[in-house]
Amino acid sequence: MTERVFNFSAGPATMPTEVLAKAQAELLSLQGIGMSVMEISHRSEIFEKINHDAQRGIKDLLGLPNNYQVLFLQGGATFQFLMIPMNFLQADERAAANYVVTGTWGVKAAAEARRCGTARTIFSTAESGFKSVPAQSELRFNPDATYVHFTSNETIEGIEFKYDLDGGGIPVICDASSNILSKPIDVEKYSLIYAGAQKNLGPSGVTVVIIRDDLLAKVNSNLPSMLSYQSFAKHNSMLNTPNTWGIYLINFVCEWIKEKGGLVAMQTINETKARVLYDALDASSFYRGHADSEARSTMNVTFRLPTEELEKKFCADALEIGLDGLKGHRSVGGIRASIYNAFPLAGVEKLVEFMREFERQNG
Repeated sequence: MTERVFNFSAGPATMPTEVLAKAQAELLSLQGIGMSVMEISHRSEIFEKINHDAQRGIKDLLGLPNNYQVLFLQGGATFQFLMIPMNFLQADERAAANYVVTGTWGVKAAAEARRCGTARTIFSTAESGFKSVPAQSELRFNPDATYVHFTSNETIEGIEFKYDLDGGGIPVICDASSNILSKPIDVEKYSLIYAGAQKNLGPSGVTVVIIRDDLLAKVNSNLPSMLSYQSFAKHNSMLNTPNTWGIYLINFVCEWIKEKGGLVAMQTINETKARVLYDALDASSFYRGHADSEARSTMNVTFRLPTEELEKKFCADALEIGLDGLKGHRSVGGIRASIYNAFPLAGVEKLVEFMREFERQNG
């Protein structure tokens, strides 16, 4: 197949075609130097500028004050499930963390934290099937908590917080892997934000960690350097050889978002795409959305069909017309349409058209 499909995958996800074309043009010779970005030294002046520009791009888009650091790490967001408690729970055996759990990734994050110290799940929507998020007024934090952790968008269940969680003076740590840079946020409510790049930021292999200086100062001083946020901050994310290709593409993605009008514009675009798809679900009795209406994710639209057999047929038939990656996560099944920043409205419209025809033939 020579034509590009509409890629609904939850990640690695579709990237802006403008970014791919720009990278393709420099693949053999970066800025005319005769080498690819994957071949040059990460200590070279040209890559140091790429690294700086990628950090600057994220800072500018989020409006980060000067007391926040942007780090590029490896190991994926999943590694942060362990790195966070190692840095902040193991520093004090009396320390404890609070976890707000609204989906699969929150469950995993809390479980990893318990390997390192005391991590209390203070709120969970597991009993109701992870279909909602709590109101801010429902959250009761332990006053002596070291930090509170939550996942702003759960990709598997299609659940999203529509507000910036307020820790009431307790440092807030957020896994924003699947909705970072999709909308403006009140960044000063967060002490640490982390995200795998492979959804809204770039390719897989880079994890972005945004950390405030006051939390950075509390890092466990007994950690090996490769596990310490302070070490990565001190060495400008180049404690070891970073993912030069990934950081290079993050820089291009940030430029692309700025050209689109920044995060306010991205929010409008993303909400328009999601509305088209949710309206189609609401108009049908054949398709059944998973999330409660007030908690529906703008990034990951999850739904079911009457039977698993029909869901398999749905995905197979969709693939034949260039709609790829619609199969739900293996742990829950169903259908999942991931429509991140780079996913075009035309793809959502084609999916809705297909859904109507599939229902007409199989309903």
